[in-house]
Amino acid sequence: MKLHLANILTLFRIAAIPVVVICFYSEMPHARPIAAILFGIAAVTDIIDGWVARRYGQTSRFGEFLDPVADKLMVSIALVMLVQAESGWFEDVIAMIIIGREITVSALREWMATIGERTNVRVSIAGKIKTVLQMFGIAFMVYKNSLFGIPVYTVGFVLLVLAAIMTIWSMVIYLKAAWPFIVNDQDVTN
Repeated sequence: MKLHLANILTLFRIAAIPVVVICFYSEMPHARPIAAILFGIAAVTDIIDGWVARRYGQTSRFGEFLDPVADKLMVSIALVMLVQAESGWFEDVIAMIIIGREITVSALREWMATIGERTNVRVSIAGKIKTVLQMFGIAFMVYKNSLFGIPVYTVGFVLLVLAAIMTIWSMVIYLKAAWPFIVNDQDVTN
């Protein structure tokens, strides 16, 4: 593994997770806004690392593996924190949809790779929109406090509802692309 800027940014995203968690649960003043800002900075590196990798020829198989892992870790851990701290049944359902989709699509991509068809389930624009909505929604919900009279948590919640809708939609797109391979799958013992 060669460390270059794109991979360093992705590793930063992973390293930021425990700091966000510590800030989120801290009793210090402004802990939640600090956690949200750090989460937001880490989320922005998701856009930057991909751009850097493509622009400067720093793409690698390790980076292709690590980038979605970093995203899924950030989102899943933040959703668990939010469900634990702010939970209502609707937040729980949204977290279940988002985390369940991430597991399903990751498994689908892994299976498609084993049959040599990984390119059929590449990241779509719907998946990218879903990620942006998730990151902003989660960051605003982690922030929690109103800002200049704007109910930041509510704005984040609305963005997360939209992310859940895009989550389902993007999963349907991936399943539709994989469906011909699923229905034509043969038992290897036959």
